[in-house]
Amino acid sequence: MVDHTHALSFGAAASDYDRFRPRYPEAAVRWALDGLAEARVVDLAAGTGILTRAALALGHEVVPVEPDPGMRAQLAHSTPGTTALAGSAEAVPLPDSTADAVLAGTAYHWFDREPAHAEIARVLRPGGTFAPIWNIRDDSVDWVAELSRIAHLGDKSSSLVVGEYPDFGPDFDAIEQREFRHRTTLTPDELLGMVRTRSYWLTASTDDQRRVERELTDLLNIHPALVGRDTIELPYRTLVLRARRR
Repeated sequence: MVDHTHALSFGAAASDYDRFRPRYPEAAVRWALDGLAEARVVDLAAGTGILTRAALALGHEVVPVEPDPGMRAQLAHSTPGTTALAGSAEAVPLPDSTADAVLAGTAYHWFDREPAHAEIARVLRPGGTFAPIWNIRDDSVDWVAELSRIAHLGDKSSSLVVGEYPDFGPDFDAIEQREFRHRTTLTPDELLGMVRTRSYWLTASTDDQRRVERELTDLLNIHPALVGRDTIELPYRTLVLRARRR
């Protein structure tokens, strides 16, 4: 059973989450959707709609599903004409065989996998695609690794590279994997804003939050790649897993 305490901590920071979290590269979303045109896409754990808007921009019909009311409200504000359904990966409020594709943006690691796999298979038509996507900071860059250490930004998804998720259960074909690289540009204040949307920060004590702020300020003022910069380019690896429903 998955502990959802951290997963459900984001609603309190929904506006900042939508503002500061990185977007998904168009090429990654296209690959996730397996070349589908004008598909009906379900975005599970849709959050504030970052991935929903990326799929909408490609011309798809998107049905967001999100358990947190604060995130659903922000999605409605940020994505005019779109309303997220209240639900979760383990209880999707949609009929059988209703979707051509199901996406999950930086969320699959929160799912209770066996019931989620069964629900995803249920709502997908045969031959439909399930594709979790993650934006993972590139910790091969030394200052990014130090940022991750300071703010406890360890990505649960980084373990995917060594195969923590070998399959999506008996209803799915073998997983395909692809990686896309991109960068997001932030001011120093926006970098701190991004840190404040992370689950560790949102559930940390005031003392721990102050420590993170202090050490991050030191990093910005000392590291040669960051000192004196008005904007910072934060590098990401976008990892996509994709499998077809049998």
